[in-house]
Amino acid sequence: MMQCPSLAQPWILWPLKLLTLRQQQKGVAKLGKLIQQRLNQDKHAQHDLYSIATKQIETQDIDEAFLKEIWAEAVFFYAAGGDTTATVLSALFFYLSRDPDCYQKLAHEIRSTFASSADIQGNALSTCRYLRACIDEALRMSPPVSGTLWRELPRSEYNNGPFVIDGHVIPPGTQVGVSAYALHHNEDYFPEPFQFRPERWFEKDRVHLEKMHDAFCPFSIGYRGCAGKAMAYLEAELVMAKTLWYFGFEKALGKEGETGAGAPGMGSGRERRGEFQLYDIVSSTHSGPTLLFQTRDEYWRELEGKH
Repeated sequence: MMQCPSLAQPWILWPLKLLTLRQQQKGVAKLGKLIQQRLNQDKHAQHDLYSIATKQIETQDIDEAFLKEIWAEAVFFYAAGGDTTATVLSALFFYLSRDPDCYQKLAHEIRSTFASSADIQGNALSTCRYLRACIDEALRMSPPVSGTLWRELPRSEYNNGPFVIDGHVIPPGTQVGVSAYALHHNEDYFPEPFQFRPERWFEKDRVHLEKMHDAFCPFSIGYRGCAGKAMAYLEAELVMAKTLWYFGFEKALGKEGETGAGAPGMGSGRERRGEFQLYDIVSSTHSGPTLLFQTRDEYWRELEGKH
């Protein structure tokens, strides 16, 4: 419906809701079980959203209003934080496993910046510029929300004069949107758009660099932009940095190693072997990649006691 707003009519929506009712109920039941399991634990058994929230109200009992707030936040995080972060990490693993130079540069940055795995956090992690460039390039190449996020001028602003975009008058009631994937692969903003090239984010031409940043919108832009942007970056940085601290990786051998890649015969726009294939269903779905991991010297052994 997001890609065809005109179809969002009651006579279409209600049958769809009925068809997916069982899945919705299963999802709510699963979420309810997760919440109840956490409520049965001590408030500070885990350092999570619940422990942070309850820390502010230690002297209060949990009432119905508080539970409703927890439910609202849980539903938001449950849907918003999983698929999208998994997609960008999958894309990043895909591209790095196929580009030895980028892989070696990133591995060297991580392993030379930190003295131990415990140091991989906070301000020190934010100094890893090549890591951030690799994540941004994966987001550009394979945006987790690759479709069009439609917008419409609010009716309250109809009387404020015509809505004009780049000289074009947009009539009231018109849905306007741009596909993030299409924008991220526009040569006017990103030369060689189908090449995974993290170095582009170190462009010395400030005008062109600003132009790229203006066109870069994996989290959307404006007050409707993703509220979890900072958390998504932190999660991706932590996962990739910790992975490269403990392990090395490469794409699997043979046919398994091509999982997630484009190939001849897959259809228009899907024949590039070096591009991670996404399927747009609001947040993108994907297959792969399939990788081989190798332990890094003795560093991985400290994980044995963390199971």
